[in-house]
Amino acid sequence: MTGAFSQSLKYRKAPAFKAGEELKYRLRYGFITAAEGTLNVLDSDVKFNGHPVYHLLVQGRTSASFNLFYKVRNRYDSYIDRTTLLPYLYTENIREANYRRQDKVRFNQTANTVTGKKGTFAGRDMTFDLVSSFYFARSLDLSGIRVGTEFTIPYFLNDEVSELQITYVGKERIKTAIGTFNCLKFNPSIKPGRIFKDDSKLYLWITDDGNRIPVKAQVEILVGSVTLEVTAVKGLLH
Repeated sequence: MTGAFSQSLKYRKAPAFKAGEELKYRLRYGFITAAEGTLNVLDSDVKFNGHPVYHLLVQGRTSASFNLFYKVRNRYDSYIDRTTLLPYLYTENIREANYRRQDKVRFNQTANTVTGKKGTFAGRDMTFDLVSSFYFARSLDLSGIRVGTEFTIPYFLNDEVSELQITYVGKERIKTAIGTFNCLKFNPSIKPGRIFKDDSKLYLWITDDGNRIPVKAQVEILVGSVTLEVTAVKGLLH
């Protein structure tokens, strides 16, 4: 990889998705399907300060074979502006074995503040939750991107503002259950925690087209590694 190049966030002025998009994934641990996930872009009648929004819904659950060992039922909701793709409201309901967490976060994009359980915090010029940051990243202008280019996306999680560092690795052709795609490969940063090691690496492959569909991700965990693979898509913009 060449030396790193810092690049500001340049939005394409049009999202890479539309209401009705649904992406389905399976999470493999070795050769075993450990979990399944679904990402939906939904229409919403809710408005924030008069602005129409997309409702982003992410759900994940362990497969039947893994429920006996570590049952997971997670749900994440994010409401984002249809024009800027910036979030107004984020909620999460996490149930992982005996671990439970619920959270509600409100974003004031005008005042650059974020309000969570522990109060109101100063945000950045653009601050996201993890779900909205993912959809915003899909809609970035990547024309002329060079290997080693880095992006920084501020996000709010667990009552603190952090920065997601994303490094562009290059192009690869990836075979999936729904076909073979020319992809852009990225290396997003991750925080060590309950399942990640201090030196865990995460790689993400996104289709090199107008849809920017994430088709594969691979990450090292405390024991071994897991792979996320796309299994079905519908309602694509292009």
